[in-house]
Amino acid sequence: MNAVKKVEFKEYGDDRGHLVVVESGTDIPFLIKRLFYIYGSDGSVVRGQHANRESEFVLINIAGRCKVKVLDGKGNEEIFILDKPHEGIYLPPMFWKDMYDFSPDSLLLVLSSEKYDPGEYIRDFNEYLNEVALRG
Repeated sequence: MNAVKKVEFKEYGDDRGHLVVVESGTDIPFLIKRLFYIYGSDGSVVRGQHANRESEFVLINIAGRCKVKVLDGKGNEEIFILDKPHEGIYLPPMFWKDMYDFSPDSLLLVLSSEKYDPGEYIRDFNEYLNEVALRG
């Protein structure tokens, strides 16, 4: 679980408002090839529920709040609360993730190291556990 890290981004502000800077390869450990965002999810909805074989991610809740439960497939889990627009979490490949408990105004931005490839997603938890065990 040590590979999953909370990330804090540079925040600048004055009486005009705030500006947060996120630079690919500097603030996050990969070049961004894709980004997407999740909004309008009811508080009872669970998103994610998968692992990725190759993709690295940084998740930033730029408005509102949500929780992210991360599992390593070896019995360890951690829950992160994302509620500050200048903080996120870094997720390397092969970590299971569940995003949930979205506030009504939640806007979750996801930065990815890879373009979308459905073949690198593991959506069955037992299959995920088997792959983690095979990788050692």
